[in-house]
Amino acid sequence: MSLKDMQKDVHTWISQFEEGYWHPLSMLARLTEEVGELAREVNHLYGQKPKKEEEPEGNLELELADILFIIGCFANSMDIDLDKAFDKMMEKYRQRDSNRWTRIDPENND
Repeated sequence: MSLKDMQKDVHTWISQFEEGYWHPLSMLARLTEEVGELAREVNHLYGQKPKKEEEPEGNLELELADILFIIGCFANSMDIDLDKAFDKMMEKYRQRDSNRWTRIDPENND
C-alpha cells in the first residue's frame, strides 16, 4: 500500500463521522500519545522496565500503525501528499547525509 492509498483509507474512515478531522493541536497531542505508547512497549521489550504480570502483552506493529493512522489524519487535514513529502525528505537525506556514515562494501556483503 502506498502512502497515498493509506491516506485514502484514513480519509474514508474519518469521512463517516460528522466530527471529521481534529484540529492540528489535538492531532499533535494524539500523535504524542501514540508515540508514548510505542515508547512504553519498546521499553518493556528492550529497556529496563519489564511489564507487570497483570499487564496485557503489547504489539509493536500495531503501535507503529497507530502512529501511521494519526500521521495520515494530520496530513489529510492539511492537504499534504505524504508520497511527495516522503520523496522530498529522502532526497534531503541523500544529499545531506550521503557521506555521514561508513558505507557497506557491496562486494563484501554476502
